[in-house]
Amino acid sequence: MGLLANNEWTLERHTDHLDREYRVEPSIEPFLTSDIPGIGGQIRATPEDFQVEERPLYLPCGEGEHLYVRITKRGLSTPDLVRRLSSTLGIKAQAIGVAGLKDARAVTTQMVSLQGVKPEHMSKLPIDDQLMRVEILARHRNRLRTGHHAGNYFRLIIRDIAGHAATSVPAVLEQLSKRGAPNYFGPQRQGKDGDNYQVGAALLNDARRREKMNRNKRIWYLNTYQSFLFNRILARRINLIDRVLAGDWAMKSDNGACFLVEDPDKEQPRADQFEISPTGILFGSRVSWADGEPGKIEEAVIAEAGTTREALVVAGKACGFRGERRALRIPLAELEWSLNGSALTLAFALPPGAYATSVLRELMKSI
Repeated sequence: MGLLANNEWTLERHTDHLDREYRVEPSIEPFLTSDIPGIGGQIRATPEDFQVEERPLYLPCGEGEHLYVRITKRGLSTPDLVRRLSSTLGIKAQAIGVAGLKDARAVTTQMVSLQGVKPEHMSKLPIDDQLMRVEILARHRNRLRTGHHAGNYFRLIIRDIAGHAATSVPAVLEQLSKRGAPNYFGPQRQGKDGDNYQVGAALLNDARRREKMNRNKRIWYLNTYQSFLFNRILARRINLIDRVLAGDWAMKSDNGACFLVEDPDKEQPRADQFEISPTGILFGSRVSWADGEPGKIEEAVIAEAGTTREALVVAGKACGFRGERRALRIPLAELEWSLNGSALTLAFALPPGAYATSVLRELMKSI
């Protein structure tokens, strides 16, 4: 069960001073390709340098009260897009569905559902430098919801890169293509100051504070703490992200189902073919913890953070989420790249929930 709320953009930063007692210093996540020098450089010099196309999980069926459209925007975040659509079309934000949140500092394309809107009403939307294109698709019975997409396709440019890029880039991309990219949660999950997880940590032991927050806000902050702990688990296993161990919960690449690894020698060939991957825990009330050495790593990470399995399970029950397992690595699909002087152009596809920064940081070693 995922924890991202459909109205994430309504959440305001709310730290107060209660998180100080539970402050845990963040660590710098290690690189999988630490032996290869980074190329440095600059991303997002212009929005056109960071282009993202969200791939739909399904297309509208042709009937229903929700009008599906595909929108290309520049310099406009998804929350800002929702506000603009709501204001211009005269509908509530809750009537607008999106599958994922897209950054403002980019050119992005994503599908949007609009409840109760007729195709002819779309002419009210002015096309400009931000709202670049609106394509009417068809109607559908259900609202588009968070996670209802098949991943994202990225086309990125890194400028002002180091002179040794001609050597480093192919070496890094070869490793990522073979072993997978580390599936870290990106820094944007933790907010501008990087401390959202501290609020989540405080909520674990403060039932009164949890009760004062609405459900979406509680889940959001606990989700950031999940992300923080997962990144630390992954950091402990960075050199083994393509190896399955006894006690692992391995995830199948084709359907996301997990199973307990009892015979790693038997399962490793499947991992080598990227059919399965080891996972880390996103805590909750019902999610399974790893056994064996993987279990010891998970236990050690939460102990260092000052909490326990029991506390995490209780928090999950109190907030109504079950938790899940997340793959430690992600495949790098449809990879293309080219060097032109001091600029690297890079294109690749990632599955839902994966961050482009997982690839960029391995190349650049500076983000």
